[in-house]
Amino acid sequence: MARPSKAVYRRRRLVVFTGLIVVLAAIGVGVWLLIAQPWADAASGPTASPTSTATSTSTTSPTPEETGEESPSPDSTEASAPAPCRATDVVVEAVTDAETYAAGVSPQLSISLSNKGVASCTLDVGSATQVLTVTSGEDEWWRSTDCQENPSNMVVTIEAGQTVTSAEPVVWDRTRSDVGTCDQENRPRAPGGGASYHVAVSIGGFSSANSRQILLY
Repeated sequence: MARPSKAVYRRRRLVVFTGLIVVLAAIGVGVWLLIAQPWADAASGPTASPTSTATSTSTTSPTPEETGEESPSPDSTEASAPAPCRATDVVVEAVTDAETYAAGVSPQLSISLSNKGVASCTLDVGSATQVLTVTSGEDEWWRSTDCQENPSNMVVTIEAGQTVTSAEPVVWDRTRSDVGTCDQENRPRAPGGGASYHVAVSIGGFSSANSRQILLY
């Protein structure tokens, strides 16, 4: 049997070497595929970076409808204004700083006002509504409004059961008053020596039920 020529051997070795290269190349590609796993990213898709989302929360008070309570009406929350004083609730009295006055001493006269009602009431107690008179028998000697200057009004609230008195007394100079003699210095003087006089007052349209007696010496 004849032996193959050298050319045949070279062709056989070339085929084997080429096959070996193909096998090694296949093994190398498999190893790379196993390590790199290029499908992993494609299968899972892009990975998004985590972001923080600010959530604002607001606290609100429950409405009356939610709590079952009724909303207060303006009429129920605001106190009603006091009504004007009535004659049946007001007591007015004359007040003097003494009962007897020595010669040369001028009486100081004031007004006391009491609310005997069960509720507060309002009244104009300004000097424009105050009248003080001094009489002797049927003779009216003096009236505070005859020579009054700059009368004013002042409405106040008098609480139930409260008594208020004039802030400043009115001085009677023991002379006879008259609107025509306000600028005269020598007006007739009231007799003394124990003479009796009566002081009556009114304020805000309400008059004292009784007068107060004083004696002049």
